[in-house]
Amino acid sequence: MTAEPKPVPAPAAEPRLTAPLSMPDGVDDDPVKTAADVMDRAFRTRIVASVTLGLSPAEVIESWVDWGLHLWASPGRQMWLAWKAARKGLRFGEFVQQCLMQGGHADPVIDPLPGDRRFLDPAWQNWPFNVYYQNFLLWQQLTHNAVTGVHGVEPGHERQIAFLARQMLDTVAPSNFAATNPVVIQRTIAEHGANLVRGFGYLMEDISRGVMHPNGKANPQVGHEVAVTPGKVVFRNRLIELIQYAPTTDRVAPEPLLIVPAWIMKYYILDLSPHNSMVAYLVDRGFTVFMISWRNPGAEDRDLGMEDYLDLGVMAAIDAVRTITGRDTLHAAGYCLGGTLLSIAAAAMARDGDRRLRSVSLFAAQQDFTEAGELTLFTTESQISLIDDLMFEQGYLDARQMAGAFRMLRSNDLVYSQAVEDYLLGQREKQTDLMAWNADATRMPARMHSEYLHRLFLENDLAEGRYQARGKTVAIGDIHVPIFAVGTTTDHVAPWRSVHKIHLLTDAEVTFVLTAGGHNAGIVSEPGHRGRHFQMTTRPANGLYVAPDEWRATAPEVPGSWWLAWAEWLLSRSGGPVAPPPIGRPEAGLPPLADAPGEYVLQA
Repeated sequence: MTAEPKPVPAPAAEPRLTAPLSMPDGVDDDPVKTAADVMDRAFRTRIVASVTLGLSPAEVIESWVDWGLHLWASPGRQMWLAWKAARKGLRFGEFVQQCLMQGGHADPVIDPLPGDRRFLDPAWQNWPFNVYYQNFLLWQQLTHNAVTGVHGVEPGHERQIAFLARQMLDTVAPSNFAATNPVVIQRTIAEHGANLVRGFGYLMEDISRGVMHPNGKANPQVGHEVAVTPGKVVFRNRLIELIQYAPTTDRVAPEPLLIVPAWIMKYYILDLSPHNSMVAYLVDRGFTVFMISWRNPGAEDRDLGMEDYLDLGVMAAIDAVRTITGRDTLHAAGYCLGGTLLSIAAAAMARDGDRRLRSVSLFAAQQDFTEAGELTLFTTESQISLIDDLMFEQGYLDARQMAGAFRMLRSNDLVYSQAVEDYLLGQREKQTDLMAWNADATRMPARMHSEYLHRLFLENDLAEGRYQARGKTVAIGDIHVPIFAVGTTTDHVAPWRSVHKIHLLTDAEVTFVLTAGGHNAGIVSEPGHRGRHFQMTTRPANGLYVAPDEWRATAPEVPGSWWLAWAEWLLSRSGGPVAPPPIGRPEAGLPPLADAPGEYVLQA
């Protein structure tokens, strides 16, 4: 294996009249049919997707029809809903009457859902704003009663209808408008309207950037405020740079640690500021850490597939790590999509008798996608076909298109509440390192993302024994090295119960951790972070299965960061301390190429 001083040039972009992604390799021999396919794709992406905000209209209509017909055929359900509506109307009327009789104040008849912070300010208890928000919450509850629990509705359609209904209601929440938000009114009076002037400036700034969400006053700079752990790029190919971090201890664990981050975002989620950098923590604990930094692909990379991400990514990195360190085995860790890819690599290596992995750690990573949370709303056959059409036109999935879907899953926090803060209250907090990382998304090649959505999300091939890597089927059950799996309590991307399914897919020793926080903040859980706690147990190889809710009810809770427990877990499965290996290995064709964080992470 040799390192390349410069990235390998990518093939030239294909002409626009190419075979659709869903076809086998090669251009269809009927040019008229090919042209017709291209015309259909262009219509769906430029007309349909723009009108429906990227949602498949066929899927939306099918869901509404399914719900509507089953509700129409349920007269008892209709009577119950009418009774619920009348009862809520009566309660609301009594609330208004009490407010009129008691100087505008009365005890609320309904409380916001857990996590809904829109109406927490005491100003919402004053007349008439208490009436506004109580009316909204009652409608929210009634709408939920109407769209859920209708006998016969397909579960996926019910979830989609509930999601769409919630989106529609959230757009008209009284907190979103200056005239019905008492906090905005108070701020406007106190500042004589200066907050609205500032907010308008923020709005124009965001429109000029093409980003309709806050971007902060100052962005932490990669390589200066974030991603500053010292190291060198020691390998580079068309798809990855491999960073080796400089040791800070005289002795290190003999087995190196390779980290595979998700390619949907930049790697430095695991190397943020020095105080919350997982990489810096591991290096200080005496580990030799290697990190994959994914290249940000363009239209010329449209044909890079999952197999390329496996071979040019994980397997190329493992080869380089072994060459540099001279060690026969290594620990490997994967985060989110990187964890899924690492699972595939580990299964393929086990299948082929490759014993180089000493352990596998998986952070918020799924192998079974049947319970992948609200992301499944965007991964139906109809929806994925629309995404395929969009990628066929562009050659990749744009970061903003994916980020928009993630924001809509938590529209209260990530869209409307932030818009109120920025544009109505006129206050924009300084961007944190985690906020900066979250806004620094990457593109995804058309073929890879289509394969990922179809083979994993839609068809669940990996969990069901149909996924092929390097020409042969892989099975997670072939992995027999110890596994350390982490789920987070409020993860909407990889729900922890879905992550917990690793117990069903392999008989290997599994140490499972459930930590407080969401998909990102739960993983970035540095020692000393207030409010952090986790639960952890180890199931021995061939041990008995415990269902997720039973596990949560019985697993002991530990205060603090799970990083400490993970580091101890890795050390207990490592050999005795040794001298640190060299940075790169020039004599083997792997010289240091550049200082960390390298070039690929800086690509826009």
